[in-house]
Amino acid sequence: MKRFNKRFYILVSFWLLPVLLVMFGPYGDSRVAAVDTSTYKSLKVFTEVIDIVEKNYVEDVKTNKLIQEAINGMIKSLDPHSAFLTPDQYKDLQVDTSGQFGGLGIVITLQNDQLTVVSPIEDTPAFKAGIKAGDKIIKIDGQFTKGIAITDAVKKMRGPENTKVTLNIMRKDFAQPKDFVITRATIKIKSVKHQVFDGNIGYIRLSNFQESTTDELKKAMQDINGKTRPLKGLVLDVRNNPGGLLEQAVRVSDAFIKSGTIVATKGRVKTVEATFVARDDGSEPLCPMVVIVNEGTASASEIISGALQDNSRAIILGTKTFGKGSVQTVIPLEDGSAIKLSTAKYFTPKGRSIQAEGIVPDIVVEFVKASEEEEGPETIIREKDLRGHIRGDKEKAQPKEAPPKAAPEKKEQDPLTRDNQLKSAVDILKSWEVFSKSGR
Repeated sequence: MKRFNKRFYILVSFWLLPVLLVMFGPYGDSRVAAVDTSTYKSLKVFTEVIDIVEKNYVEDVKTNKLIQEAINGMIKSLDPHSAFLTPDQYKDLQVDTSGQFGGLGIVITLQNDQLTVVSPIEDTPAFKAGIKAGDKIIKIDGQFTKGIAITDAVKKMRGPENTKVTLNIMRKDFAQPKDFVITRATIKIKSVKHQVFDGNIGYIRLSNFQESTTDELKKAMQDINGKTRPLKGLVLDVRNNPGGLLEQAVRVSDAFIKSGTIVATKGRVKTVEATFVARDDGSEPLCPMVVIVNEGTASASEIISGALQDNSRAIILGTKTFGKGSVQTVIPLEDGSAIKLSTAKYFTPKGRSIQAEGIVPDIVVEFVKASEEEEGPETIIREKDLRGHIRGDKEKAQPKEAPPKAAPEKKEQDPLTRDNQLKSAVDILKSWEVFSKSGR
């Protein structure tokens, strides 16, 4: 596997769960770049504006705050995933990679300047309170969220265990916004769950990617292998998986692939470019695999889906993925703040760009709700629906397609009868030998 450039080391990637890419040493090319004269003219206007505001604004303002907000606005205007982080926000960002933090347990983004839920994380207060993908968060503790920065929203929703926060939620089938009072908890995310179907079909659910994911995966595989003789098939479920650590995404992919490229990153600066290759350690399962995806499958989970698909290691089943394929590098600044900047795009082994395009399943299977679960339509958004997103290589200016209905998380109770996508995956693996012998 190719190592990262020595000049910086990418520890974390990905948007939906907080991102941390730490730089060691200078960033980018060490040569002094020529600056266009128009840049100096613009900087002169910028300093003039600051001077005018300081002298004439109705109330006293601090210069540092003005500059900080100007930087924030500049970075925020680039794309939905780039951001300026204050020292406190930067510290908070580093907490999440351990998979334990105090809060509610929801993944959020901005859609048309409105705070929107991408997905609640399984077994967290938000999930148990009934927060759903596509929910619009109108207020947090009575304060309107229109135009709020994601980092500020996260700060408001986090807090000590057993304290409460009120989210004012608007949902497509609500006549008016409703309040959800949620009690904060220490969020300890278990990223891997597993079970066995029909005695020989293994099932692994990856809810996100964090520091312990690969270790959890190995333990799950050991347990599955101990219960099956032999293992005839394996289902990998990454539906509504918002992403997480790049390193873990690569290692998880490597656990299923003996050789070949896993993912490549390409950007304007050569130092962010890298190719990750699988290594055969003899522990990879040899049985057929099916990967289940949906519109909430994003970022790191799309890397795995693309790697397994392009290396012909698994059949991808479900609906088209989210399409978040950009690399965010977090660059620390001298005062303890940082810039989270999109610096590259991810490409599958066959050179397909994930950004705003996603992974198209080999077998398209829409999720069908069990009749007792019908609660009205939900809204799922994809990367291409975010205002100001980085455009995909094949994307053209055209009307946005209507967002599809959400594919809610499966219930653990009697999953094969309540989850048609999972049942389809298991049925394919059960009949694998029949189709293989028939030459299909």
